[in-house]
Amino acid sequence: MTAPFSTASGSDVRVRFCPSPTGTPHVGLIRTALFNWAYARHNGGKLVFRIEDTDAARDSEESFLQLLDGLRWLNIDWDEGIDVGGPQAPYRQSQRTAIYLELIEKLKASGHLYESFATAEEIEARNVANGRDPKQGYDNFERALTEAEREGFRAEGRQPALRLRVPDTDLSFDDLVRGEITFPAGSFTDFVVVRPNGAPLYTFVNPVDDALMGITHVLRGEDLLSSTPRQIALYHALVEIGVTSFVPRFGHLPYVMGEGNKKLSKRDPESNLFHHRDRGFIPEGLVNYLSLLGWSLSHDRDVFSIDEMIAAFDVADVNPNPARFDLKKAESINGDHIRLLSTEKLAGRLEPYMGNLVQTEIDRTLLLAATPLVQERMQLLGEAPALLSFLFTPDDDIVIDADAMPGADAAPVLDAAIASLTELGEWNHDVIEDALRVRLIEGLGLKPRIAFGALRSAISGKRISPPLFESMELLGRDSTLERLARLRSRL
Repeated sequence: MTAPFSTASGSDVRVRFCPSPTGTPHVGLIRTALFNWAYARHNGGKLVFRIEDTDAARDSEESFLQLLDGLRWLNIDWDEGIDVGGPQAPYRQSQRTAIYLELIEKLKASGHLYESFATAEEIEARNVANGRDPKQGYDNFERALTEAEREGFRAEGRQPALRLRVPDTDLSFDDLVRGEITFPAGSFTDFVVVRPNGAPLYTFVNPVDDALMGITHVLRGEDLLSSTPRQIALYHALVEIGVTSFVPRFGHLPYVMGEGNKKLSKRDPESNLFHHRDRGFIPEGLVNYLSLLGWSLSHDRDVFSIDEMIAAFDVADVNPNPARFDLKKAESINGDHIRLLSTEKLAGRLEPYMGNLVQTEIDRTLLLAATPLVQERMQLLGEAPALLSFLFTPDDDIVIDADAMPGADAAPVLDAAIASLTELGEWNHDVIEDALRVRLIEGLGLKPRIAFGALRSAISGKRISPPLFESMELLGRDSTLERLARLRSRL
């Protein structure tokens, strides 16, 4: 019997995100979540979020909580599953053992699972005896064990694993990303789905959960492609015993590569979702960039909103070729999204990155006023302290960087600036700029770079800073004159 593939579309689409909670979230894993989420939202379907936490040696509650934190930070939500509930609860594999054991018994009774007593050494010796590569693996020879033979093995103290009886036919499927793929009959053999200790393996519980939860489309990483025929083989068995009526459509998403065309390793800081958050990526910018790892809105547009992505996303448009994580491009796109924020929103997002510099309402008011000065030149929120800390630092704590320290020839410039600014009645950036241009550029015949470089150093302690005259306005007359005088005294 050949089971049909899902024909679900529109609101009948059901996808899932089912990570194992190991380590910090990898951007490739989050890209998988994003594509599933976008496909569900585009179709008006459902995203199921479950956790595959049966590897006690590697799984951790800390990693589980980090997954939740990461998804919520990026505003990726789900319709059923962890913390939401749904008709197929529980949504953690470790809590579903009774469900698996019941199905194992049904599949044994129907003949789809059979007991396998052979050890790895025995399988290898059998291959050698039959003139095959010793590492070729299992050849299905225990399919027809008699009850007497099974009892004999048990009498020796052996505990059997359970193997799935694989169909003796080609297994083909139309990959949503890669097109038609065929695994010829015999290219994989009956495989273990339950360990001798009775614990079901990933190769069993993953398709079983998909079947019970009505998953219609499985969008997952390319690294799992080799296991797909096994999943389809198990699906055929599940259809035959009435657990489901269809096999889901599969789509295998491209690898995310790092430098040197190598798969982006967990050891690479760029793979760590929270590394990017700590540096000051905003959700809108990072989601936009992650969506470009294998997909595009159009050939000439890289910056778009999450809503625009949802409106356009179709997994059939995903490029099967590996996608390279380009940090410079990611930062550039993030900067574009920073510029799309309102001043109020950006100031609110900058505050956590300012450390202990912003503590009072007066500080927050100053940060709000200063935000437009840096919005056009930032790519990451984490750049804020270096750009703005001089506004929140007491005058006598300003440290002038070595590369910003002017020579003695700046003394007349500072003297003229102090005299000009002392005479001002109003104090706003236009008045400040006009006065300084008259006194320094017209009066002393200086070029703007020479005229204003020393003033910038005095005000901010740096060679490069936010716009000078707006910074003076925000600092106020007293602090501005104090800083100019302090630098003058050192020359």
